[in-house]
Amino acid sequence: MSEFHDDYPQYELMAHHSEEAGVGKRRKLWNVFWIMLAVTIVELIIGSYAMKMGLLDGERHSSVTLKVIFIGLTIAKAYFIVFSFMHLGDEKKVLKWSILAPYIIFILYLVFIAITEAKYCGVHKQKMDELIVKQKIDLNEKALSGKHEEEPQGAEAAGEKHE
Repeated sequence: MSEFHDDYPQYELMAHHSEEAGVGKRRKLWNVFWIMLAVTIVELIIGSYAMKMGLLDGERHSSVTLKVIFIGLTIAKAYFIVFSFMHLGDEKKVLKWSILAPYIIFILYLVFIAITEAKYCGVHKQKMDELIVKQKIDLNEKALSGKHEEEPQGAEAAGEKHE
């Protein structure tokens, strides 16, 4: 009798599969673990290299490339989590697509918005910058003129109360 003895039958009997099938399922989970560990290590190596080389600070092209790489690696890890640990990989095709299609459409929508906004900003940057600067100047002038007008009124009101 082992120290973990209980009245329940073995896991393999409860799950209605043999010891060999259990070994196969555990091997599959361990393989997913090692793949996810490798992807995480690759992310860490790329991130530390990028920080060391200063690629995250200035250059637009390399920064965008790094972001795309990290997003792709994160999606790969999410795929392994959902399909292995959440058992979506064992489901029927219709159920898989009914769960994944909204996410895929939403991600494509976000990519479309990001690309469209980047193109718009690239074309209209000068006009937008001038508009933003003009708005900022107008707001600052209003704030300064409002303070100068309000201060005497506040001081007169305070003086009247003290008399």
